[in-house]
Amino acid sequence: MTLEAPYLPLTGKRLRQETSRDDRIKFGLMAVIGLYLIVALGAPLFVMLSKSLSTYRFDLAAFEFQVSDETRTKWGRVVTGDALNRTLAAVAEADLASSTDGRLAATKFFPDFSFRSPVHYRIRGTTDDAAFLVGSTLEKGTEWREYDSGTFRRIMLRPARTLGLDNFKTYFSTPALARSIYNSVLMAAISTVVTISIAFALAYGLTRSCMPLKGLFRGILAIPILVPSLLPGIALVYLFGNQGIFKDWLLGYSIYGPIGIVIGSVFFTLPHAFLIILTALSIADARHYEAAASLKASKWRTFTTVTLPGARFGIVSAAFVVFTLVITDFGLPKVIGGQYGMLAVDIYKQVIGQQNFEMGAVVSVILLVPAILAFAVDRRMQKRQVALLSARAVPYVPKPNARMDGICFAFACLVSFFILGMIAMCQIAAVVKFWPYDLTLTAKNFAFDLMDGGGWSAYANSIRLALLTALFGSVIVFAGAYMVEKADAFRFGRNVFHFLAMMPMAVPGMVLGLAYIFFFNNPANPLNAIYGTMTILVVSTVTHFYTVAHLTALTALKQMDPEFESVAASLKQPFHRLFFRVTLPVCLPAILNIAIYLFVNAMTTVSAVVFLYASDTKLASVAVLNMDDAGDIAPAAAMGMMIFYTNVAAKLIHALLARGLLARTQAWR
Repeated sequence: MTLEAPYLPLTGKRLRQETSRDDRIKFGLMAVIGLYLIVALGAPLFVMLSKSLSTYRFDLAAFEFQVSDETRTKWGRVVTGDALNRTLAAVAEADLASSTDGRLAATKFFPDFSFRSPVHYRIRGTTDDAAFLVGSTLEKGTEWREYDSGTFRRIMLRPARTLGLDNFKTYFSTPALARSIYNSVLMAAISTVVTISIAFALAYGLTRSCMPLKGLFRGILAIPILVPSLLPGIALVYLFGNQGIFKDWLLGYSIYGPIGIVIGSVFFTLPHAFLIILTALSIADARHYEAAASLKASKWRTFTTVTLPGARFGIVSAAFVVFTLVITDFGLPKVIGGQYGMLAVDIYKQVIGQQNFEMGAVVSVILLVPAILAFAVDRRMQKRQVALLSARAVPYVPKPNARMDGICFAFACLVSFFILGMIAMCQIAAVVKFWPYDLTLTAKNFAFDLMDGGGWSAYANSIRLALLTALFGSVIVFAGAYMVEKADAFRFGRNVFHFLAMMPMAVPGMVLGLAYIFFFNNPANPLNAIYGTMTILVVSTVTHFYTVAHLTALTALKQMDPEFESVAASLKQPFHRLFFRVTLPVCLPAILNIAIYLFVNAMTTVSAVVFLYASDTKLASVAVLNMDDAGDIAPAAAMGMMIFYTNVAAKLIHALLARGLLARTQAWR
């Protein structure tokens, strides 16, 4: 008996799933948001990288000159600028190195020049790229151009651009600059060890003991997130500075430098490490501890063989987060670092202090390396993480232990006192007349319009930036995450988009801000119009904090069963109806969390916007920096506290709004 199969499919051809109209729309929206990430992140970083490889030098051989006689009927021989310089030694070889905005007066090569002379001068380039300025007019090309003496004195030669590693060689050959790498890594390493130790002890106490007031301690530990990183630096100045009330505690050492950087770094990174480790320790199976007890394992052995291995991925992840935050932070070392060089501060000094944008780009590229390495290792560790809870797991419930509970409670009180003490010191600094000589209460420190920092308009601009960032950022981030998670086709495109969405986590704010200068401040860029406006501040802030918000949205979307899309498709319902009627209400808690996350970070960020604000877009966080630079430390503390008040109010409004909205949209839970 034989079976006939007259309609067997042809071999060699792969069946491709037909994409639906909804999938094509989703891919189109994902492409638009992906283009936003390319323009807002990829392109500026590429331009900055090319800037770091760009060296500028005056190529005197690229210019030729001729000089007429006084009757302007005869012209002398053609001579290059290089030949003139060899004869006259007008410019030393070392002085020919320049920056992108370098200018060299052509009159340097004519010692007998007089602007009143009747002679005329001719100049041309030997290549099409040779450029010079006549006043503010740029001239290029190989054609002769003739000028009288009065005009010739305004001619400035422009340097030629070449690509190479000369900028990096210069950086590493400068001891003070190269030392900043060692300093930054050392401060980040020390701060990471101290912060992780404290954060682990706190998280262990909250999850493995029956200590009281756990909710209160969680709230106190979240406070540093609500203030800019400059504020702990100001608090340390008042506590341990030259006029500090506890300066003798340092035994003659200065708070300005490594000690201040480490203490301040622990303050502002502790909440991040604590939340990550708390999450890791919260996932525990009581059966493991029961097995250890039945085997008569000691508490220390149980800790090293059960607790630590279960939380190791969270500890490693927290360590890399802290390391990255410290090594890339600008505000704290700027306020309290003194003469102790750090990479992020070097970028600021090179760009703002010396206008050396190429060297600033070099430092930015160097700063990218540890941040990217830390991010890459962290992601690799997360991929190795396995599930710790099975369907048969029993949640761990700590048992009362008076001694253990007392130790954990005392330690939590000590850390809380440290956090509240720093905030209280800033509050005292903001309301006293003249620390520590006149402690009379005053409101004059809040007269920001009389200070050098931007006034109350800077505070209003920060609120405006935070609101716009929360609104547009939430829409962009959630829409992008939805397209990645819920589109069935275009796997390659979704993977590319996810990679772009993860990139901002590895890019320090200072680096992003400098990259925006190079990219958006170019007159040839069609987007140059947004430079110096509120728009570029919103774009940079959304981009800077995109990754965490993206992961939050993905986590919420992954909790939804894919069957929702299948049912909607079988009922021939367009995806946008499912999105607005089902997905959006279900994911509303995550969207609200994204909005408040972006709002708080927009209020406190300094590094990502310090290069981008204009006279009418100054921000409160930048005003703190400017007032501190001007010596107005008390008003700087007052502005920092205004940021803190605003973020506390925003968190309260967020809680009330979330409670009302979630009561209406989450009743199904």
